[in-house]
Amino acid sequence: MTSKKLLGGAIVALALLAGGWRWFRRAGEARDASHALSGDAAIAAVVKVERGPLDDTLTISGEFKPFEEVEVHAKVAGYIQKIYVDVGDHVTQGQTLAMLEVPELAAQLSGADAAVRRAKEDIRREESDLQRAQSAHAAAHSMYMRLKQASEQQKGLVAQQELDDAEAKDLETEAQVRSAKAALSAAEQQVEVSVADQKQYRAMSGYTRIVAPFTGVVTVRYADTGSLVAAGTSSSTQAIPVVRIAEVSKLRLVLPIPESLAAQIHLGDPVNVRVQAIGQEIAGKVSRFSDSLDMETRTMQTQIDFDNRKGRLMPGMYAETRLVLGARANALSLPLEAVTQNGTTATVLMVTPESTVAERKITLGMAGQSRVEVLSGLVEGDRVVIGRRSQFRDGEKVEPKEVAPHAATGGAS
Repeated sequence: MTSKKLLGGAIVALALLAGGWRWFRRAGEARDASHALSGDAAIAAVVKVERGPLDDTLTISGEFKPFEEVEVHAKVAGYIQKIYVDVGDHVTQGQTLAMLEVPELAAQLSGADAAVRRAKEDIRREESDLQRAQSAHAAAHSMYMRLKQASEQQKGLVAQQELDDAEAKDLETEAQVRSAKAALSAAEQQVEVSVADQKQYRAMSGYTRIVAPFTGVVTVRYADTGSLVAAGTSSSTQAIPVVRIAEVSKLRLVLPIPESLAAQIHLGDPVNVRVQAIGQEIAGKVSRFSDSLDMETRTMQTQIDFDNRKGRLMPGMYAETRLVLGARANALSLPLEAVTQNGTTATVLMVTPESTVAERKITLGMAGQSRVEVLSGLVEGDRVVIGRRSQFRDGEKVEPKEVAPHAATGGAS
């Protein structure tokens, strides 16, 4: 009996719940119909698709570096006799930076000078020997020719032995001439060797004067007076440089361009550089790029040159750079926040002339900082929903309210 009462109560409760759900549904439908009849539609913030200038820029940080920078080494080993510059000194190309003392080099140069003088004396001696040999040969040859002529004119007038001796003397003096010429040639070659050694030691002696390779500023000084420095050309020792010089009248701004944008970099591309340290913006152009990627960072090194004769910039300063990758003078565009992208598909919610929401597929082009180019799917003047799209449904009646979004054009970083 109790079970039957419980079953009957459950059936009654289910009937009440079903009746209540039907009542709420009818009430909601009636409320929606009432809203539709009274025109109480949801407000949708919209913007118009417009034409105007659009540019694609890359915003990236870079570092200023000297246009040229080198550590100046000594070309010969020696002691610093005098150093004339210090950190911060501005130097010009060819200016003497330091003098080296190399005592053994002076002795080697003196020996080379003496060797040249001795070789030249040997040439003069060999020339004299050659003249004597040529004179002796001329006399011996004349004697032999006279005896031979007399013997041919009158048989038996000249003994054969005497004729043979004269011929042998002629041949001997001829050989002496050839020997003297060879000796003279060897002496001349020795002069060339001695002169080459002399030039070498003189050049090395000139290396005791260390000069600036270009105009710049001394950024580091490594050696002092009396320091022993090794030759920078020696690979067997760790040669310490004398000073480091940097050219700062002209600087390079080095930018690491990502792999995805490297192909869009061209010589002469305009650049706007914001230097935080001095609070200024400077205009420039791409001067050069490596045209290859760093395998570790997957970036391409790109450089912009800046005139720094006024000294406003310093190597090591960071700058925020806006590099223009592309521009359109009259692009059809809309704000980025109006677009929903899913992979390669892009859609917008468009408000039709009947004030209903319609989802449209569009094709995008160049993207700026806040706007994106529309290649197809929309025309100029179309209204699209901006902001939260999830609160609207396709086909829903809305009340469009046009807003003015931030329409700045710029680069996607």
